[in-house]
Amino acid sequence: MARIRKGDQVKVIAGKDKGVEGKIIGVLENDRVLVEGVNRVQKHTRAGQTGTEGGIITAEAPIHVSNVMLVVDADGGKTTTKVGSGVVDGKKTRISRKTGKEI
Repeated sequence: MARIRKGDQVKVIAGKDKGVEGKIIGVLENDRVLVEGVNRVQKHTRAGQTGTEGGIITAEAPIHVSNVMLVVDADGGKTTTKVGSGVVDGKKTRISRKTGKEI
């Protein structure tokens, strides 16, 4: 079971974008994730034969999953938490270690 999934709200805990919150837009192999607005890099692209224009585009680069921490709503505010696993109604689910609630 994956601890971090696409669509989760996370906070960066290490690296040049430390402290920034964003949404997971993709989970890649090798324990890497794409976070919206984090680790943005500029790519130089060539014009293609199909009509695509060349130029400089800005895109998110992947970061390691160990550098992000899940953000959950707790008592009206947001807090970071570890992700644990538990059984709710006979199904294996993700639970917040701080609040004990299902994610």
